[in-house]
Amino acid sequence: MPDRVELRVLGPVGVWAGGRRLGPDTAQDRAVLAMLALEAGHVVPVARLERALWGGTPPASARNAVQGRISSLRRLLHAAAREDAAGDGDAEEVGLTTTGAGYRLRAAGARIDLHRFRTGVRRARRLNGSGAAEEALTAALAEWRGTALADVAGDWLPDAVVPALEEERLAAVEDLAALRTAAGRHEEVVSALTPLLAEHPLRERPAALLLTSLYRGGRRAEALETYGRIRRRFVAELGIEPGHELRRAHQAALQDAPVAAGGTGPEEGPPAAAPVPRQLPPATAYFTGRQEELAALDRLLPAPGGRARAVPVTVVVAGTGGVGKTALAVHWAAAREEHFPDGQLYVNLRGFGPSAAPLETGTALWGFLEALGVPRERVPDNAEARVGLYRSLLAGRRMLVVLDNAREAEQVRPLLPNAPGCLTLVTSRHDLLGLVAAEEARPVRLGPLPPAQARELMARRLGDQGVAAEPEAVAEFITHCAGLPLALAIVTARAVARPGMPLSAMLPELGGADGADGATARLDAFDGGDARTDLRTVLSWSYRCLSPAAARLFLLLGTHPVPEIAPAAAASLAGVTPVRARRTLTELCRAHLLEESPSGRYTWHDLLWSYARERADDELPAPERRAAAARLEEHLLHTAYHGDRLLNRHHQLPVTPPPAAADVTVVPPRDEREALAWFRRERQTLLAAVDGSARAGRDVHTWQLARMLRTFLYQQGHLSDEADVHRAGLAAAGRLADPAARAYCHFGLGQALVRLRRAEEGGAELRRALRLYEDSADAVGQAVVLTQLAVLEGQRGDPAGAERHAERSLELCRGAGHRPGVALALNNLGWYRAQRGDLTSALRCCEEALGILDDLGDTLGQAATLDSLGFIRLRLDRPEDAIASYRRSLRLLSGREERVYRAITLPQLAEAQEAAGRLREARDTLCQALHLLVGLAPSETAEVRDRLADLERRLADAAPRDPRPAPGPA
Repeated sequence: MPDRVELRVLGPVGVWAGGRRLGPDTAQDRAVLAMLALEAGHVVPVARLERALWGGTPPASARNAVQGRISSLRRLLHAAAREDAAGDGDAEEVGLTTTGAGYRLRAAGARIDLHRFRTGVRRARRLNGSGAAEEALTAALAEWRGTALADVAGDWLPDAVVPALEEERLAAVEDLAALRTAAGRHEEVVSALTPLLAEHPLRERPAALLLTSLYRGGRRAEALETYGRIRRRFVAELGIEPGHELRRAHQAALQDAPVAAGGTGPEEGPPAAAPVPRQLPPATAYFTGRQEELAALDRLLPAPGGRARAVPVTVVVAGTGGVGKTALAVHWAAAREEHFPDGQLYVNLRGFGPSAAPLETGTALWGFLEALGVPRERVPDNAEARVGLYRSLLAGRRMLVVLDNAREAEQVRPLLPNAPGCLTLVTSRHDLLGLVAAEEARPVRLGPLPPAQARELMARRLGDQGVAAEPEAVAEFITHCAGLPLALAIVTARAVARPGMPLSAMLPELGGADGADGATARLDAFDGGDARTDLRTVLSWSYRCLSPAAARLFLLLGTHPVPEIAPAAAASLAGVTPVRARRTLTELCRAHLLEESPSGRYTWHDLLWSYARERADDELPAPERRAAAARLEEHLLHTAYHGDRLLNRHHQLPVTPPPAAADVTVVPPRDEREALAWFRRERQTLLAAVDGSARAGRDVHTWQLARMLRTFLYQQGHLSDEADVHRAGLAAAGRLADPAARAYCHFGLGQALVRLRRAEEGGAELRRALRLYEDSADAVGQAVVLTQLAVLEGQRGDPAGAERHAERSLELCRGAGHRPGVALALNNLGWYRAQRGDLTSALRCCEEALGILDDLGDTLGQAATLDSLGFIRLRLDRPEDAIASYRRSLRLLSGREERVYRAITLPQLAEAQEAAGRLREARDTLCQALHLLVGLAPSETAEVRDRLADLERRLADAAPRDPRPAPGPA
């Protein structure tokens, strides 16, 4: 493409067109362009561009500098694209795209010399030895115009990338030499490989090809002399014999060489074959599941019968302790042995284990070199020389290297082969993101076994019949074991050891997780008798590798009431800033002691929770535990305060909590939907916080948390929870001797009990609240309680009594100038007058209420009043108007994701639809109502079921009948 714009990295880096270089002019711009071109089509994070320019120590201004380089390159590429468009009209093939994560170079593959080179090499290998293959390789190698990335800034990019690119070039040169050797063009091969071998004297494949071309070209003596020189260098520098490929070429040359008088040839005998190490530990016979992870590893293998990949592949299998990382690696490696004919190396790097110090890399290299046939006395003392020898021995081989139980990336890097035919499988409790970022390792995250795979594992140990005989006990075992293969293996081993005992009889040994004693008992059940089969010990190896900040947060999470937390809650629990909390949470995730969910929350399985609680009981001082719990309660209280104001903007009994402490993080929900989602996610945490604050005597927290929860719990139909938190709040308010708090908690408890159809208890609580509000002359408080007393009278079938309460509520709110209360009282009054048959007055009351509520923008009040209007209009024989009122009410409620009021309105809408003759619509509406009521108020479903059955009969009777007679007996 001499006239088109192209990008070059295989030599001087730049943008070229028509044989001239357009730029960039600075080495830093060229480094950024090279990084983008190497990953064309993919997003390159800013951090990687910073690393390309400054290595591991970028300056504080690095991000701004990268942006400057990007702007410069964008101008260059834009100018190049215009020039390109002038030539062939295709200006969209080259450009830069900015994303939230970084930058992406948009360039057709044919525009980049590296892409053309790789495409040509792949094509040649597919052509498999034909003349066209030689032509493709020759064209591919012509893309190289010198050392790759020859003029970029800094050392990091050349050091990190150029060796692998150079390996690709050398492999292509060797492929071309092999084609020419097979074609008998030996002089060309000798001319090409002699200088290459001078530069890479210990590279075996070109040496073998050179020997072959020399002796086949009639230069056997020179071939044997060349081999002798190469062999001496191997022995002197590496302390080993050449590899099998070079030795085979030597033997072929020897076959036609004259034999020495008293010996077997120029050598003292044929060299011994290179050892083929098989170092994998035994695979488990009970390996189960993991199909997705095994398939991901399989995709990294070369195609059957094909060549190895152009670069070596590294995989990091990461997961928490006991999740089965080693079992997966060994199982896969043993089953894929044929893909690695030159052997399998294995080492336990002891990153996590009984010893506090991991295995030194130098020691691991000693073991690998010995396995590869290097005598101990010939292993170099220098660490870099030892790495070089190791990598030289793997050159040209297809081997699997399993680096098990690594702690950090630096422990692994020296053990990574640079031979394209090799694959390295690393396992770790840490994510080792450094390997993923710098060495482009493929991450495979290993989580707990899904229930079906956990059941299969138990069946393999206990037999299908034993598992099938007690399915409920098996399900409980799996739940207690949290899907951890180690935990499952320990408890099934106990079952195997006691063949006559039912599984259900062993369940009590697993203990519970309530309280410190429960957590301890639970972990005691997972002790297999030694360090590696004691779950408590296995988990401790991860814990003790944490930084002090992460270890402290891990302990504090053990005090959290549920095994799930939001970042703001974690920051409050620890009393640190959200930024520091995020950093520490990330460390715990990388150590696989937490998992981050897609919603941004953090979770951990029950066994980790039990371990964290046990450690917290032992290591956290009581004052620190109390302070952390108080901070968490303040976080929940203040967030709930803001959320409650969004769910009920016109609340008639507002309460403002004391200001939050400086080390408490509060992130208010932004809108009603977000508030509702927060309450739903945190419901169990909030309920536990009420209980915890009550037991700890933090009484203000207790009753105010109950207050902030009331709207959500009532609207969502969690009425038993509403009653429970207000009982706790009432006890706390009593200890505080706070009449206002007591009044409110009596009211909240009474409201929940009335809705639960516990009329006597509910009425008593409401009357207590009313007396307290009367004593304090709180008119609005009285009005709110009277509203609930009216509901109670309505339940009892006394609309006149309910009307009296509503009238008194209206009078109090008008006197206090409280418009939201006036609207609510008018709606209630209209409803109860309609119950008595005074429809005209009822209509006026509800229409006046709706006008006020429309002004206030109170959607919940509007929906309730429209429900009343639907009832009134239906009684006025205006069913279509009633249907319109009910539907508008439901639309307002659906925007709020309301449940209780929808369950009330839907049966009334069905009644209006039935009156209008819309029987099928009425049936569908009753089905929706029944679905809601089953979850909210099961006692109220009988009437709806009866109505639904009656509708079904009427619809069946109304269906047209087939006039044809039924067929007679066959």
